[in-house]
Amino acid sequence: MTNLLPEMAQIWQQTLKWQPTDEQQTQFQQLHELILEGNRQLNLTRITEPQEFWEKHLWDSLRGIIPQQQFISSLVAGASVVDIGTGAGFPGVPIAIVAPNSTITLLDSTRKKINFLEQVVSELALANVKTLVGRAEEIGQQTQHRQKYDLALIRAVGNVSACAEYTLPLLKQGGLAIIYRGTWTEAETITLSNAVQQLGGEVELIQQFTTPLTNSVRHCLYLRKIRNTPTKFPRTVGIPTQKPL
Repeated sequence: MTNLLPEMAQIWQQTLKWQPTDEQQTQFQQLHELILEGNRQLNLTRITEPQEFWEKHLWDSLRGIIPQQQFISSLVAGASVVDIGTGAGFPGVPIAIVAPNSTITLLDSTRKKINFLEQVVSELALANVKTLVGRAEEIGQQTQHRQKYDLALIRAVGNVSACAEYTLPLLKQGGLAIIYRGTWTEAETITLSNAVQQLGGEVELIQQFTTPLTNSVRHCLYLRKIRNTPTKFPRTVGIPTQKPL
C-alpha cells in the first residue's frame, strides 16, 4: 500500500484557483508521513488514507483561507495567526506551509500533541510556526496573547458560541475568526450572532461549500472583531461549553 498523496493539481486549480509548488507538495507529503508515524503513539487523527487525508485535512484547511482574498490578503503580508485546539496541526500547519510570511501559533491543551507538532515543525523547517500549550480560556486572558492576533482559526466540533468565545478575545480589532464547521442551520446563525455581538464581533460571512472528492457539505463562518471584547470573556475553563452564550 502506498502512502503517496495525490497531487490533485487540477482540482486545486479548479476549486481554489491555486496550486501548491513542488516544495509545498513535498512538505504536504512529509506531513502525511509524520502523522502516520505519530499516530502509532498518539491518537492524532483517524483520517490517514491518502485521498481522504488530502481532502479532509489539506484541502479543507486551505479552503477556509485561499478563496477569501478580500479578507485574508494580510496572510501574505505577514499576519499573526493562532490555531486553537490544533490537534494534529490542522488547519494551522498547511496554512503555515502556504503562507511563509505569516506567523502561526499552534495552540493545544495536550502537551504530547504539542511535542509531536514541534517535531513536525522542525522536520518541515517551518520557521514561521510557534507552539503553545494551554486552554483557550486561559490564553485569552493573558496580556501577551489577548488582542494580539490578526486571524484566529478553530475547527468546531462542539458549540459554535464557545468557539466564538475562544477566538474573539485573541483578535486585534479588525481581526478575523474563521470557524471550520460541517453542518450548519439557520437557527444556529441566530444563536451565533447573539454570542458574537456580546464578544465585540459580527458575523461577516457564512459560506457553504462541498468538498471536491466526496461532495461533503462544509461551512466556514467568518467573524469580524469590531470592538474590544469585554474583559470577562473568555470565561473560566469549561464555562463556555457548559453555559454557551
